[in-house]
Amino acid sequence: MKPGSHLLSIDDFGVKEADRILKVAKSFEQQLKFTKKFNLLDGHILASLFFEPSTRTRLSFESAMLRLGGSVLTVVGQTSSLEKGESFPDMGRVVSSYADIAVMRHPKEFSVHELCKGAKIPVINAGDGANEHPSQSLLDLYTIQKSQGRLENITIGFLGDLKFGRAAHSTVKLLSRYPVNFVFISHPYLKLPESVLKVVKENGRKYEETDTLKDVVDHTDVLYVTRVQKERFLDLSEYEEVKSVFQVNKDTLISAKKSMSIMHPLPRLEEIQKEVDLDPRANYFDQVQNGLYVRMALLAMLLGKADGVSV
Repeated sequence: MKPGSHLLSIDDFGVKEADRILKVAKSFEQQLKFTKKFNLLDGHILASLFFEPSTRTRLSFESAMLRLGGSVLTVVGQTSSLEKGESFPDMGRVVSSYADIAVMRHPKEFSVHELCKGAKIPVINAGDGANEHPSQSLLDLYTIQKSQGRLENITIGFLGDLKFGRAAHSTVKLLSRYPVNFVFISHPYLKLPESVLKVVKENGRKYEETDTLKDVVDHTDVLYVTRVQKERFLDLSEYEEVKSVFQVNKDTLISAKKSMSIMHPLPRLEEIQKEVDLDPRANYFDQVQNGLYVRMALLAMLLGKADGVSV
């Protein structure tokens, strides 16, 4: 990614750029063992714009900026002039007067793209409705590489809400660029959108679709579990029908590989039972931690301060 550019979609970077991001993230992870704060972004300000609930994404971006020596301005919920009818492009222009880079989450699809029409600073999409979540896909990629030791010749299963799960959408698209196989496990209501499946097909990746986890868990290297997102359903009776269809517990994992990695973008509800937390294959809290390193890399790279980072 070029300094000064936006990160709105998986389409904004290629494999070489993704690999570079992972290397910079690994360098930050290693360096954080010895120091808690850098001065790379001293004097720089991050505008943290969150119009939808967030814990991990918001805190990891803000923590990343602070760890790099920068500062943070925050807008959350109904505290902005969007509530007064201000347009996204106008808000983008205003925010550019106060900050050097911005990260935004909003429930409306492509809202972050609209903000960028007026923004004069780099903007990162932290989730726009059910569309995309590119930084999540990068930390997922980093987590898979760490847990499996590679990004090729592995089978990755995506379980749960594949229709509305923006994290799953972005991660599937990104992983499709690597020589991996996919298993998509969901209720018929929650199948992966055809637009995302099209990317898998165009990249020539093998995949299978099923509504039964037990038939595929034994040959899955990574199990990526997702929450059924009540907030995306227009018909709540459909949500009630599917919310507890899939559940990962100790019995689920009896036939799974000992080397399998269980991931989840969080928050979880009932789809992963707490008893699984004690299983060495549970990797979702490591996944959270990895978000800090990857987002440090993104902030440094988009602000043109990563050239001196040892990789």
